[in-house]
Amino acid sequence: MAELLLELFSEEIPARMQARGAADLVRLVTEALKPIAPEGVGASYGPRRLTLVASVATATEAVRISERGPRANAPEQALAGFLKKHGATREMLREEGGYWLLEKTTDAEPAAALIAREMPALLRRFPWPKSMRWGGTSAFVWVRPLRRILCLLDGTVVPFDLRDGADDGHGLASGDVTEGHRFHAPGPLSASGFDDYAEKLRARYVIVEAEERKRIIADGVARLAAEKGLSVVDDLGLLDEVAGLTEWPVPLLGRIDDRFMDLPPEVMQVSMRVNQRYFALRTADGKAAPFFAFAANIAASDGGAEIAHGNSRVLSARFADARHFWDLDRKATLESRLPKLDAVTFHAKLGTQGERARRIARLSRLIAEKTGADASQAERAGLLAKADLVTGMVGEFPELQGTMGGYYAAHDGEAAEVAAAIRDHYAPKGAGDAVPSAPVSVAVALADKVDQLAGFFAVGEKPTGSGDPFALRRAALGVIRLIRENDLRIGLTPLLVDAVQEVGLSIARVRSSQTNAAVDAGGVAAMAESVGPKLVLEWREVAAEVLAFIADRLRVQLRGDGARHDILAAVFAAGEDDDLVRVLARTDAVAAFVATAEGADLLAAYKRAANILRIENRKDGPHDGAPDPARLTEPSETALIAALAAAEPAARAALAAEDFPAAMTALAALRGPVDAFFNGVMVNAPEPDLRLNRLRLLNRLRAAMDTIADFSQIEG
Repeated sequence: MAELLLELFSEEIPARMQARGAADLVRLVTEALKPIAPEGVGASYGPRRLTLVASVATATEAVRISERGPRANAPEQALAGFLKKHGATREMLREEGGYWLLEKTTDAEPAAALIAREMPALLRRFPWPKSMRWGGTSAFVWVRPLRRILCLLDGTVVPFDLRDGADDGHGLASGDVTEGHRFHAPGPLSASGFDDYAEKLRARYVIVEAEERKRIIADGVARLAAEKGLSVVDDLGLLDEVAGLTEWPVPLLGRIDDRFMDLPPEVMQVSMRVNQRYFALRTADGKAAPFFAFAANIAASDGGAEIAHGNSRVLSARFADARHFWDLDRKATLESRLPKLDAVTFHAKLGTQGERARRIARLSRLIAEKTGADASQAERAGLLAKADLVTGMVGEFPELQGTMGGYYAAHDGEAAEVAAAIRDHYAPKGAGDAVPSAPVSVAVALADKVDQLAGFFAVGEKPTGSGDPFALRRAALGVIRLIRENDLRIGLTPLLVDAVQEVGLSIARVRSSQTNAAVDAGGVAAMAESVGPKLVLEWREVAAEVLAFIADRLRVQLRGDGARHDILAAVFAAGEDDDLVRVLARTDAVAAFVATAEGADLLAAYKRAANILRIENRKDGPHDGAPDPARLTEPSETALIAALAAAEPAARAALAAEDFPAAMTALAALRGPVDAFFNGVMVNAPEPDLRLNRLRLLNRLRAAMDTIADFSQIEG
């Protein structure tokens, strides 16, 4: 095997595109060079370069081709097409069985020749999210101007260039030259292989591996913070970005002017992160520290003192802007901003943020009444939840929506529960985000997500494949986590139906404004008059669709947790149940049951009974009548119907009491009688009446188990 080293050296690549670019390079090279069997293909990335190294065969293998072509009497055009496809001549064909037969041997090709042939086209089709042209008239594009191509095979240059007909490809050709750090060691240097390449670049202030740069930044920042008794606010995304901005990272600390330390810590952190790519620090008691951390891209002769001072001055200017918004926003209350929400479009089909705020307020009260939270506080928080969208701070830093609303609500004298609910109503935003636990906060956060799901499903804006522009999967997972982690006993169906109907009113108003039809606030009747009764009847169907979507997200979550998502599907299939806490409790009980020997055997018997019924029902079914006790001729039949007579009411009573383990225990008593039945009875007896009675007995067994879960959907 030979070592292939490829470096694409350019002007600064945006940090957010580097990792994806390296992954695409690995994929494209692996596909293009498949004939030389690339192994150990890896890529590193940095601000100015993508680097790939791999082991490849020194040549392709010789291949013998034997392929039948057109009929011997086929038109000349068909034969010419076949020859062109295989790069063959007529002399290479022979006739066999009325067909032309091609047999040829493709010679082995040196790896260097294959690489040189494939690489120009590969680079021309490279899938950067955004590309640019530069200089001259070449059509070749790259994320930023491409300056050098280093391509070596076991230390020898693989020669190729980017010319394509009349296009000169910016005159770019491969070689063995790269460049060091832009400031510390500018200028070209040659390499003979990856180890030599990495060593020479390190000597010239370039660390090739992104992971190593991240370690240097993380460890250095943590050490500097610890020296002052501080800790670093975790921010893996920022760490990735800073590692993509530096070739020779030098961690440093800067100081924050004391006059800005009364700003909300979230404001300080977001301003540092978004505007300057600085790391926020915390004191031992969790408060914002008067310092920030960052990584310079040079090793300054004064240890970075002047760089730190300059960054502190820049940050003071940023914080001065934030101070302006903070002071200005607090001059008006959140309540006074509500009319402005009526001028802010939430979605073209769903009306304004003002309408949405009123829907959320109504839903928040409804949820609070069902969960025991303070309904008035929930309604108040729901109404004010979106008011900070029209503040200057959120306009400058959209990441702070909700957070700033909480601060402004507290400043306005709103109840602490209301301020906390406004602050937390977007949560949880992701898998690692904390879930609100305060009752009012839970009600408002749930209302926000239910309205979001109801609205976009009502107007047909549903996730498709990998596309989810309105984050509805995240909203559904938020609903699930709010309910599960707070053990919230609430039926989702009436809540969703109510939400969809309220969304329907907003849709009607939007359509009436477009068609000049009058729609008042008279509720569903007014909506029906405007948009037609058919649409009104569809709201319940939309609600059912949203519930099914939430159930599907719950299955995905369980699958990710390693739980039995197939059992969840079986429980849902047993009957409509919109209480997720109850559904999950039943799922846990069924999972525990089928993990036992009795459960596994009974599951197998259920599937055997279901298979028999499926086959026989096609002949003369369904066989859903009650079995006739007078026609039970075998002791095992009598024992089974007696066991069912005892198990069915016991299971129903346990289900009604939500004692799901007891329901499973009731079913477990069927194992022995069921085994004896299948061992001692021929279901498809030759006597028609006997056969019918036994099929009905099997149907009763299946129905008894289906009251708990559709066991046919359980794997195993």
